[in-house]
Amino acid sequence: MKRDILDRLLKDQKAKTPVALATDLESGDEALIYHDEAAGPLADNTELVSLARRSLQDDKSGIITAGNREIFVHVFNPPLRMAIVGAVHIAQPLSRMAMVSGYDVIVIDPRESFATPERFPGVTIVDEWPDDGMKQIDIDRRTAVVTLTHDPKLDDPGLEVAIRSPAFYIGSLGSRKTHASRVERLKEEGFDDAEIGRIHGPVGLNLHAVSPAEIAVSILAEITATLHAREEKAAA
Repeated sequence: MKRDILDRLLKDQKAKTPVALATDLESGDEALIYHDEAAGPLADNTELVSLARRSLQDDKSGIITAGNREIFVHVFNPPLRMAIVGAVHIAQPLSRMAMVSGYDVIVIDPRESFATPERFPGVTIVDEWPDDGMKQIDIDRRTAVVTLTHDPKLDDPGLEVAIRSPAFYIGSLGSRKTHASRVERLKEEGFDDAEIGRIHGPVGLNLHAVSPAEIAVSILAEITATLHAREEKAAA
C-alpha cells in the first residue's frame, strides 16, 4: 500500500469516515472510494467506483470484476451504534434486537435504578443526563438515536444534541400530540423546522404495535429502512 493511501485511510478511520479500499489484484493499483468521491490511480474507472460504492453500502468486502479487472474491495465502515435515551421497558427488547442486528448499543439514563447491568446485559450504560451523555459518546453518521422516556426533562436535552449531530436517525417516543408539544418546545429553544424535521415522531413504523417488544420491532424497522435509504441515495 502506498504511503499516501495509507495515511489517508488512517485519517479516515480516526474520523470514522466510511471508505472502501479498492486494489487491482494484478497491477496493485489502488483507490479509496467514498460515498461522494474517489481518490487514487483507479478513481477514474466509473464502473469500479460504482461497484465499490455498492460494497460500501452493503458493508461487505470481497472481489469484484470491473471490465477485465479483478478488484479486491476492503470496506472500512465504522460500527453501527444505537444510543437509547431512557432505560425504560421498551429499551430492553430494543437493545437486545439492536445488538443482534449488529449495533453497539449505549443506554443513557441518570436514574441508577433503571440503568443497571442486570436489566441491560452487554450494553454500555452511561449514567449521565442525556445532553452530557450524548456529548460523551461522539455521535457520528453511523449512529441512531432514540429517546424513550416520554419525559421532556430527559428526552429534550438528548434531542437538542442529536439534531445538531451527524446521526443518521433520530426518533422520539410519544403520540402526535406529544410530538407537537415537543416541536413547540424545540422552536422556543431556537431550533428551526429543518432541524426539528430530522426527528421521527411518533417513533417507529406504523405497525399498530402494542407491547414493548412490538414497539421495539417497529423502531428497529424504521431505523433499518432509514439506514439503507440513505446509503442507496449516497451510492446513486
